Amino acid sequence: MKVLPFKIPKPEEDALIYQVDYGTTFYDKLHQHKEIQISFIVEGKGTLVVGDSINEYAENDAFIIGSHIPHVFKSDLHKTVPSHMISLFFTKESFGTDFFNLVELKALQSFFKRAKHGFKVSSNLKKLKVLFFQLEKESKFNRFLILLHILKITAKSQGRSLSSFIYDKTYSDNEGERMRAIFEYTMNNYKEEITLNQISNVVNMTKNAFCKYFKKRTNKTYIQFLNELRIEHACRILQAKDEQTITEIAEQVGFNNMSNFNRQFKALKSCNPSEFKKIAY
Repeated sequence: MKVLPFKIPKPEEDALIYQVDYGTTFYDKLHQHKEIQISFIVEGKGTLVVGDSINEYAENDAFIIGSHIPHVFKSDLHKTVPSHMISLFFTKESFGTDFFNLVELKALQSFFKRAKHGFKVSSNLKKLKVLFFQLEKESKFNRFLILLHILKITAKSQGRSLSSFIYDKTYSDNEGERMRAIFEYTMNNYKEEITLNQISNVVNMTKNAFCKYFKKRTNKTYIQFLNELRIEHACRILQAKDEQTITEIAEQVGFNNMSNFNRQFKALKSCNPSEFKKIAY
């Protein structure tokens, strides 16, 4: 796959961009773009990193990712189903500087407020699915009308914020490449031991400089991020009704100490792994 720049460019002649991602995996490099992204997952499972948060995605999920928020969809390579996502991209100024400030569109302001941190939609998903599937055969004008309908629905839908913290400066390409290297190394090696010396060497920084750099841009320590990534993968295994023991799962996601695994799991999920497994079943 061609490595795209951290800031992914979109066609300037199109005010609204319709995109279908279909293949073994989604584009798996941390990136950002000025457009707001509205995506519906048709098929596939994996990890979604948005800003400072680690989330899961699966079939029939809908996500809104705000302008300039670094993010990556990391597909689960152990699944045999393809990765299939339908997305719309636009900016608040795509249809004119004051278009979304019109009194008639006042009801959509909550959408843009929530989009700043990104959010996962948890209601009205059947309605959204129908609208996303209509996009393929429609003209550009009708896609614009469908977008307004999607915005109206998502503005009123239940959902949860994806990121609690957004770095207040847009990443430069060089800085973006550095953060991309950190995320990519972590997501590819989380099952193994990763020391602060190892990860700081990936981006040619001293350990102290790296720790300050990462904390400033994510509002959490690197070890917190690593533990969250491991716990999310442990949850996915627990939900899959796998026959592995809790100890085996802990080791599989990179924890060599059961007491630490249980402590980190409870801190993030408000229950221990055994309780989570019973709920998942």
